[in-house]
Amino acid sequence: MISLQDFLADPQHLIDQSDVSPLVVLSDNKPAFYVLKPHVWDVICEEQLSPAEKAVEQVHAASVPLAKVERQRMQSIANEQKIFHKKNNFAHLADQLLDLEWDRVARHELSAASVGIQKNRLEAHVLPFFRYVAPAQVTHVDLDGFVARLTKYELSTTTIAQYLVLVRKLLKLAVRNDLLKELPEFPHVRVATQPRSMLSAQEYWKLARTALRMSRSGVRAPELKATNGHRDRFWVAPRNMLLAKDMFWVIRFMVNSFVRPGDLRELKHKHVTVVRGESVYLRLNLPETKKHDKPMVTLQPAVQVYEAALKHSQAQGYGGPDDHVFLPAEKDRNYALAVLGFWFKWVMREAGVSLTDGMNRPRTLYCLRHTSIMFRLLYGQGIDMLTLARNARTSVQMVERFYASSLDGEMNVAMLQSRRTGKSRKP
Repeated sequence: MISLQDFLADPQHLIDQSDVSPLVVLSDNKPAFYVLKPHVWDVICEEQLSPAEKAVEQVHAASVPLAKVERQRMQSIANEQKIFHKKNNFAHLADQLLDLEWDRVARHELSAASVGIQKNRLEAHVLPFFRYVAPAQVTHVDLDGFVARLTKYELSTTTIAQYLVLVRKLLKLAVRNDLLKELPEFPHVRVATQPRSMLSAQEYWKLARTALRMSRSGVRAPELKATNGHRDRFWVAPRNMLLAKDMFWVIRFMVNSFVRPGDLRELKHKHVTVVRGESVYLRLNLPETKKHDKPMVTLQPAVQVYEAALKHSQAQGYGGPDDHVFLPAEKDRNYALAVLGFWFKWVMREAGVSLTDGMNRPRTLYCLRHTSIMFRLLYGQGIDMLTLARNARTSVQMVERFYASSLDGEMNVAMLQSRRTGKSRKP
């Protein structure tokens, strides 16, 4: 393959160098035309002949034979062309990319969940859009069209940017496989930061008290779906139509421990150590999440929550090192997390707390982590941002973008109006 500009600079020299190989001339990363030597064209035409025409050609070839070695070389080139066309599609590149990503998982460079997300995105939008586009022919026009498709599906700018990262990986593989000379220009998508919603202190205590009251009163959840027949989506089993004490514990635990819902799902008793010394807290040695593997330290109220949950689990025959702290009877941990999410919305409705915040952002279990970090920023005395970020298994930049971005002056008006006390002067 050669660019049109390079071809026009010295066409005869490039044709001589191509020997018996077809020379592909590219314009804007797309094949513009092919250049073949006359005898190569004859061989290609011969392959298109009917049996009768080939018989005539064979008689002619007896008097004017084409070198056997050259015929073999031409056959080899034809095979290479077939291989090229077989590889020159996004489905082949997608399979190759997933194989490479699973190798990264084996090296502990990437999580299996990340590969699953990439596979879902390939099947949802990438492969359907690029099904009839050869990687060798992709231009900025195709990429603009892909962004337009994602915009039509009302995906967020963050998600669109992540899709473009995936397409870039595929096209880099195309360059490595000599399907593409260079990457086309990618469209620029400005990512809009969307901080999580949070709860006020009043809303937090209202939720906690409501969850405790509901777990004691035995109130049943409203029927959302019938329980017979096959389902592809989440539904609530009859055993989970009563609110368990776990919901009250989860609300208090998350606000006092900074954990993500995904951490909560995997939290086992072997991950928890109660520390009683100058300070009382829990040390959480959770599995690695988002490339963070350092222990997390909770606030003191989390100790009381954990000990109550442990005592309750032991009374039910759980509480061993490999048993989960919350909803230990649910072996399907994705289902357990879904149940907690369902309960959380149920408690919010019963407590009269809005399911969205003032900026119409939905409130889910994740908002309890946001609330935990925001409470430390609002009410912690001289809190160090770096210590807070590391303990919450995130970065200072992420705290500033997704958590502290919700702070305003009125939230800390007392701190803004505070004054330093002057040193007293001796008379």
